[in-house]
Amino acid sequence: QVQLVESGGGLVQAGGSLRLSCVASGSGFYFSNYAMGWFRQAPGKGREFVAGITWNGGSSAYADSVKGRFTISRDNAKNTVYLQMNSLKPEDTAVYYCAAENRRRIAVVRSYETYDYWGQGTPVTVSS
Repeated sequence: QVQLVESGGGLVQAGGSLRLSCVASGSGFYFSNYAMGWFRQAPGKGREFVAGITWNGGSSAYADSVKGRFTISRDNAKNTVYLQMNSLKPEDTAVYYCAAENRRRIAVVRSYETYDYWGQGTPVTVSS
């Protein structure tokens, strides 16, 4: 079983920054085998892809709405994936979820059905 624990969410003014972290753990779990993704869900809306990174960090992808403002990265030695969020907007307000997929793909998958494990989420609120 894999556990994902997100942290770093909170309340920030528009234009501000936050860095989300997701620490992965589990018996027999090898973080470096997993592609990682960040998704978000705003009130009354479905879960949407935000950013993803392949198992080795060789490729990353972003939703058009966050491209140029958000950066995903991973530290395989720490079993951690990060989401640096800059120039935040009120429309970025949502619960942010970390997800893991046990595949060594060469490209990021944006579909949430593909991911095997999910964290509990961390809320981000951006005030105008």
